[in-house]
Amino acid sequence: MGRGVDPPAQEDGERPERAVLVGVRWGDTSEEEFEESLDELRSLASTAGAEVVETVRQARSRPDPATLLGKGKLDELKAAVGSTAADMVIFDQELSPSQQRNLESSLGVKVLDRTALILDIFAIHARSKEGKAQVELAQLRYSLTRLTGKGVELSRLGGGIGTRGPGETRLEVDRRRINARIKTLERELRDLSRIRKLKRKRRERRATPTFALVGYTNAGKSSLLNALTGAGVRVEDQLFSTLDPVTRRLELPGNRRAVITDTVGFIKRLPHQLVESFKSTLEEVAEADVLVHVIDSASPALPERISAVEQVLEEIGAGDIPAIKVLNKADLLGERDRKDLFRTVSGGILVSTVTGEGLPQLRARMAAYLQPSRMFRMLLPFEKGEMLAALYRSGRILEMDEGERGYLVTVELPESMAHRYSPYVI
Repeated sequence: MGRGVDPPAQEDGERPERAVLVGVRWGDTSEEEFEESLDELRSLASTAGAEVVETVRQARSRPDPATLLGKGKLDELKAAVGSTAADMVIFDQELSPSQQRNLESSLGVKVLDRTALILDIFAIHARSKEGKAQVELAQLRYSLTRLTGKGVELSRLGGGIGTRGPGETRLEVDRRRINARIKTLERELRDLSRIRKLKRKRRERRATPTFALVGYTNAGKSSLLNALTGAGVRVEDQLFSTLDPVTRRLELPGNRRAVITDTVGFIKRLPHQLVESFKSTLEEVAEADVLVHVIDSASPALPERISAVEQVLEEIGAGDIPAIKVLNKADLLGERDRKDLFRTVSGGILVSTVTGEGLPQLRARMAAYLQPSRMFRMLLPFEKGEMLAALYRSGRILEMDEGERGYLVTVELPESMAHRYSPYVI
């Protein structure tokens, strides 16, 4: 297993890699959404250690199959690369392997797409054995289709952003060796996942309720974990600074105890390779009793970011878990901003981890989810075995029989969680 990597330290006189960003606005994308996505790409590039020297924009109705861009815009991009002495070009869109090769051949510099950039940032921040394995697995899956016919040789492009990772240098090894490495990593991750499941089962046997912090990257989840638990985890003003789950005990009003887990942040168009590779980590979210959705209330793209998080939750099977919306960074808002915010996000709790505003209300809301239970009688179809497993986690099974149409279950369950099972109550 290779080591994780940090952003390269800059020697005296050594400049960071210079990047030209490229964004293509398709016909159905608003200008506001397009510019917000480019701003996010700029933040991603900065997190990876790049200096953004130019941004090239184009509006198109459909992509050019060879280079994504039209010929005139490609010439403009080539001129921008030359005039800024750029080392690489980063596209906000996902590029096909042939588009990437054609662009590198035409531009003479390294070309990355949004997926490659995000994978690189994950490589920087991977710390644990599991985190490193998950990142390497995602990078290898991504690189499998990009092994041959590179327009510019990797040795000429050099290392740096887009070429980092915990394992051996990819794109220089053949498909057979990559597939063998993928199988090894998948085996390691299965073993680590089993250990994580055993820990969860111990918590379940002790009937310990679990909360999971979820949210868009850099929304302030780690800061909230510290504010609620005094955990002292490292907080950085960077995208994807937390990759490895951090679980801490939590004391709530009424002498109630629970555990709370901080997990990886989400982002729009989160690469599917990462969702697949981080499945064992994301299980901490899917297996939680209650989600705490942390929202950066000062973000101008707030509705889109809430939607992006909810889409990922659906993808990992956590869409039906009860969620508390926490509107973080209240200290950055004016009075009018606050009023507008509550029109956009109903039922949220306004919180500041800087001033402490809203933390008592949040603790009270979390404690309410641990209120006394009621007894329910349910009929769960046999194909809903995963819901039966969830009942074992969330409640206390008093009686269970197998009927003709499914499982007949008598369960003691917190009222706040009963809505998940309402279609099956008899």
